[in-house]
Amino acid sequence: MRKFLLVALKILVSGALLYLALRGVNLKAILARVNQISFGWIAFAIAVTLLQILLGALRWREITALCNAPLSAAQSLRFNLIGSFFNQTLPSSIGGDAVRLWLVSRTGAGWRAATYSVLVDRAIGLIALAILIVGSLPWSYQLISDAHGRAALSLIDFAALAGGLGFLAFGRLPWTWLTQWLPTKHIHACAVIANKVLFSRRTGPIVAVLSMIIHVLTAVIAWGVVRSIAAPATFTQVLLLIPPIILITMLPISIAGWGVREATMMVAFGYAGLPPEDGLVVSLLYGAVSFAVGAFGGLVWILSAEKAAKGGATMELQEQ
Repeated sequence: MRKFLLVALKILVSGALLYLALRGVNLKAILARVNQISFGWIAFAIAVTLLQILLGALRWREITALCNAPLSAAQSLRFNLIGSFFNQTLPSSIGGDAVRLWLVSRTGAGWRAATYSVLVDRAIGLIALAILIVGSLPWSYQLISDAHGRAALSLIDFAALAGGLGFLAFGRLPWTWLTQWLPTKHIHACAVIANKVLFSRRTGPIVAVLSMIIHVLTAVIAWGVVRSIAAPATFTQVLLLIPPIILITMLPISIAGWGVREATMMVAFGYAGLPPEDGLVVSLLYGAVSFAVGAFGGLVWILSAEKAAKGGATMELQEQ
C-alpha cells in the first residue's frame, strides 16, 4: 500500500508540474515551433543519446571491476540500454538503476557488489556534474542577470558539490566503527570504492574524462532538439543551462523527470532571456528523445536472456 501511495504521489507531482508549466503559455508560439520540427535533428539527438549510453557503459565497466562485479563492455552496454527503458517506465528518473542492480546480481557478483557498482556509478556521475556546473558559474552569471536566478543556481550547485566531496571525504575517514555500524558501513564502503576509482592512476583519468563527456553530450542532445525547432538559443547557452536542469531533474519526485524538467526548463530559459515557451517545447522533445531510446532499450530487454529466464521462473512458480 505504501509503495502504491508513493507511485501515486509521483504521478500527481508530474501531472501538477506539467499543468503549471502548460498553464498560461502561448499555445500559438508552441504550435508554431512544433509545426516546424526537423526530424533530422531529432534523429541526431537520438544518435547522440545512444552514444552517451555507450560511454556510460564504458565508465560503469571500469567501476564494476573495482566492485568485484566485473562486466564486459557488451554486458554493461546491454544493461545500460535496459536501464534506459525502465527509467522511462518506473516512477522516478533513477528507476533503471534498480534494474541494473538486479541484472548485475544475476551475473554471480552478488547483491552487495552489484549495489555498490550502481551506487558508485551514480555518485561519480553526480560529482562530475556538480564540478562541471560550478566550473561554468562565471559564464552562467553573465547569461543569467536575475539575482534570484543566480542565487538559486549557486545554492543548488554548491550543495551538490559539497555533497559529492563530502561523500569522497567520508570514504577517507579512518574510524573503524564506520565500517561496522549498519547505518554507515555500506555508504562508507561505496565511498572507499569511489575514491579508488577516481584517484587510481589507471581508472581515474578514464572515468573523469568519460564523465565530463557524458554530461557535455547531454547539452549536445538538447542543442539538437533546439535546432530541430529553430529556437534562438546558441550551443553555449544550452551548455550553461542544461546541466543544472539535469541536476534538478535527478530528484526522484516524478515519473522519469516529467513535469520537473518542463517547469525547470521554462524558468531557466526565462532567466537567460530566451522564450519560456521554447524551453517547454525543448523539454518535451528532449523527453520524447529519451522515450524513443528507452523504447529501443525495451526491445533489448524483451529479447534478453534475463527476461526469458525471469519469465520461465515465474511460470514454474505458478505451476507449483
